[in-house]
Amino acid sequence: MKLHWSGEEEDAQAARRAAAERAELATHTSGEPLTIGNEFSEIRVSRVETRNGSRLLIESPKSGQWVALCPLELEAITWQNTTTFSAMIGRPFGPLLEEDDQ
Repeated sequence: MKLHWSGEEEDAQAARRAAAERAELATHTSGEPLTIGNEFSEIRVSRVETRNGSRLLIESPKSGQWVALCPLELEAITWQNTTTFSAMIGRPFGPLLEEDDQ
């Protein structure tokens, strides 16, 4: 018996698209990746070149999650305070702000 859920195929398609996008980004890595970790987490950071310029590819090998950030998005991190990061850690896979139902 195999369990299925509503939206399973959509989730699988989104995962395949994300994996293909990450693989494409990884082919444009500049230099060696940097791995940073402690007892709670480990991440790998790589500089990747895209048609829109350099981005920082940040990956969590344990969870498989990743994000590619442009310089402006990286700068936006410096505008945050510890409350923002605490909220992000408190809801690791959810949005910081709820989307409007409009």
